[in-house]
Amino acid sequence: MVPRLIDRHEFGLVCEHRAQVIALRSEIPLVLGEEPGARGRARLQAGDARTLSVTYDRWLPVVLLPLGGTAGERTAQSLAWWEGWMRGCRYCGPYARMVRRSAITLKLMTYAPSGAVIAAPTASLPEQIGGVRNWDYRYCWLRDASLTLRAFDDLGFTVEGEAFLSWVLHATRLTWPELQVLYDVYGEARIPESTLDHLEGYARSVPVRVGNAAIDQLQLDAYGEVIDAAWRYCERGGRLDRTTARTLVGLGDTVIRRWHEPDEGIWEPRRGRQHHTHSKALCWVGLDRLVRLCERRHVQAEAARFARARDAIREAIEAHGYSARLGSYVSVFGRETLDASLLLLSLMGYADPQSPRMRGTLARVRERLGANAGVPNAHACALGWSGLLYRYLDEDDGLPGCEGAFGICGFWGVEARALEGDVAAARSDFERLLSFGNDVGLFAEEIDPEDGAAIGNFPQAFTHVGLINAAVTLARLQGERPAHTPVSAVDRRGHV
Repeated sequence: MVPRLIDRHEFGLVCEHRAQVIALRSEIPLVLGEEPGARGRARLQAGDARTLSVTYDRWLPVVLLPLGGTAGERTAQSLAWWEGWMRGCRYCGPYARMVRRSAITLKLMTYAPSGAVIAAPTASLPEQIGGVRNWDYRYCWLRDASLTLRAFDDLGFTVEGEAFLSWVLHATRLTWPELQVLYDVYGEARIPESTLDHLEGYARSVPVRVGNAAIDQLQLDAYGEVIDAAWRYCERGGRLDRTTARTLVGLGDTVIRRWHEPDEGIWEPRRGRQHHTHSKALCWVGLDRLVRLCERRHVQAEAARFARARDAIREAIEAHGYSARLGSYVSVFGRETLDASLLLLSLMGYADPQSPRMRGTLARVRERLGANAGVPNAHACALGWSGLLYRYLDEDDGLPGCEGAFGICGFWGVEARALEGDVAAARSDFERLLSFGNDVGLFAEEIDPEDGAAIGNFPQAFTHVGLINAAVTLARLQGERPAHTPVSAVDRRGHV
């Protein structure tokens, strides 16, 4: 049976299905017709306003929001709350409007009761119109932890940063000392993937998926992200309780035991496991941070044990994750393919961004993964460079079709170029990337280089995190102190 709207008169139009209820109320008279849905029309003059409300309830009594003046009062209260929250933003560097818009976007994607930040509020918006790359992103990815915490902290939103870290450490206790790739906002670790075959999908892009099969993958980089997030918290003056300290030591033990293994990697391809350079580098980051946490007595453990494994990981990366012929780090041990996650080797402190190896890596990534066509900006077209980067191009990810340029990768490119020393060029790249935001400053997961259209799930937290972090780095390197100088035992040039 297809659920239909029923006119409940003063209670509005109601659609009921099992224990779920959607209620629609409107100051514009609505009429039910033969076709599904309701329609109404009103002529408005300058200054006129009409209010509509839609509520969804499950397993609870239906909540009906008031209309008229009360709705206006609630809207004013909401606006005042957001203005008050934004006064807590201490960022005063360049591109402040876009940075603040991104901060609001991250806050909107935060589940208030737990502090969890979801990747996107949408599911199955396609990465290629008509294609099958349609995923459910309404969950929390551990790989986002460190970069998201950094974004919140650098803007002065320490409460949000600490809440997200607390959620990460709490949710992962369900699977400790192993980490899953993602969890839902409640910390649920079981998120099976299925398809909704009765839906035609956005622009007829099928299948429509809910849940995410990445839950069954191994991503070793997640260990480094979580431990690095805890280390950043301590560098800001935070303190770890004994349970959290033991949790981090357990994660470090897992890294020591498993870093030799192949994994699916940060981009979650469905082709099987390989030895990804980025994953190994983030294992190095995790153990390096644990050594520092031990040295500063935040964690009680044998630092030398973590240091020995850390050094062994570096030896493996430098021997098998770098191609002398290309003059670049490579995405998979022993191969000559590239992916944009290699830029994180300098951004996460594994490598000096001004070293010959990282300079060569940035150059090769820009050459192979740069998306320069169809830039919706005359200035950018004249320069022949859009600033957009694909995640990868020369690897089979086990799926048919293709995808667009990946939003956060472009912002990683900005940071890497700025840290390399070419701040002026990095700033130009950043400004061109900003041209791909929509009319209210929101960015999708990906951008179609042909026409600049937003593709993939929208808005994407990861893209906005990248925007914030790139802006803060540019501000600092240009001598325009942002909110405050980020505290770090890694001086952002890879020196530890």
